[in-house]
Amino acid sequence: MYLQSLASAFPDACYTQRECWEFFRPVVQTSLNRRSVKVLETVLNGASGIDTRHFALAPSSLFGLDAQALNHAFEREAPILASKALEKACHEAGVLPASLDALFVCTCSGYLCPGVSSHLAEKAGLRSDTFLSDLGGLGCGAAIPLMHAAGGFLALHPDALVATVAVEICSAAFYLDDDDGVLVSACLFGDGASAALWRGRDAGGQWKASHFRSVHLPENREAIRFVNAGGKLRNQLHKTVPQIAGQAVEDLYAQRTGTPDCMITHTGGRDVITEIEKRFPQYPLTDTRETLRKYGNLSSPSVLVALEQRLAKIKDEDYLWLASFGAGFAAHSCELKRTAKSNL
Repeated sequence: MYLQSLASAFPDACYTQRECWEFFRPVVQTSLNRRSVKVLETVLNGASGIDTRHFALAPSSLFGLDAQALNHAFEREAPILASKALEKACHEAGVLPASLDALFVCTCSGYLCPGVSSHLAEKAGLRSDTFLSDLGGLGCGAAIPLMHAAGGFLALHPDALVATVAVEICSAAFYLDDDDGVLVSACLFGDGASAALWRGRDAGGQWKASHFRSVHLPENREAIRFVNAGGKLRNQLHKTVPQIAGQAVEDLYAQRTGTPDCMITHTGGRDVITEIEKRFPQYPLTDTRETLRKYGNLSSPSVLVALEQRLAKIKDEDYLWLASFGAGFAAHSCELKRTAKSNL
């Protein structure tokens, strides 16, 4: 499968971490114990590796909505944000959304049936015979398996034009209690979407995605996952996640086909990035760190946003290695290699 375009979108509202603390403080001081309040204050005003985050929901209301209101917010905001990213990707590729033959969407921050793909197809003006598919339950790591699924469609329909869209309204899944993982999550996640267009045939000088790999570690499932808390999505995040993620990325890298020029991973968080860089000192995760700094952890779109940043400034690199990871515990990778330019 060959990349035609890649574009991201974010809610207009952007807040610094210090601004988030000012929004959160009135709520947390009446709902959390003193230690938890101090954790939030320290992280949001400290060196978390995050400068700003974008929210589709107003920060002042993040912890005051019930489960129904949160899911309604997701249903409203996810198609809007996904549509912005898809329209940008179509514009970049010089095509109309109506020319898409298939649409693959992943998300984990809310639930819809029919899925986000149905709402997005209507909003973007896709044809009624466009194949729609939603991938759920893979958390932050979903973008690469989504690409893999799209590649299966293109293998059967090499002349098709396919879109993959990763969209998360993390602000519609915020939950608050005195658990350290929950507290860190409130300081970490932001909203965003990333859309990519793909074809099954090479036009020359394009990026080919291939050699998809996955590793599943159910024995570490409880380290990072969503659990149901009174109908809300409560993020369960254990302090061992950086080490688990680092080992999973190391295992996947061992299966590569060559020596990449650059490694790009899901953001995770500051400690996750540091752990991966410790294992791979030859690959500074510059684009991953920059994505975390500007947007926080976007969940599934993160690795694609970092990829977009790399492609915008790429020079001599012809071989990129991507990795994503999250709930399950699961991790995924793929290779992007630039093809030779056509002489035609």
